[in-house]
Amino acid sequence: MTLLNSLIPSFKRQPAAADRNNDSAAQTPGIRPYYEVKSAGDDAWSLTVQLPGVGKDSLDITDHDGVLVIRGGRTWRQPQGWTALHRETTDRPFVLELHHDHAIDVEKIRAELTDGVLRATLPKAESRKPRKIAVS
Repeated sequence: MTLLNSLIPSFKRQPAAADRNNDSAAQTPGIRPYYEVKSAGDDAWSLTVQLPGVGKDSLDITDHDGVLVIRGGRTWRQPQGWTALHRETTDRPFVLELHHDHAIDVEKIRAELTDGVLRATLPKAESRKPRKIAVS
């Protein structure tokens, strides 16, 4: 099974402080960032995650037991003397979990956050790379 077929996205919403006492709000699904996984040849996959307003200091990427976890959030700061008429953005943290069944060489993952877009190279584990089999 390839990474493209084995990635099973799931997300968890961390309730805001005001929601912690409201059970119905805590059960409402949060917003998962948009992401895309593409093949980058025989050696790696490419992951792109849309994270507008998220800074490097509020982003945490970990891998544990076959699950790549991307955590983060943004803090919206209202400019002084400004009043919003309508606002659709959220300040709630997000968690994006991508299950990869150990198909990634975790030690070689490289990630870069530029202009609100996280780009990561996910090298394939040696055991998952295509191999040519000699016929005798």
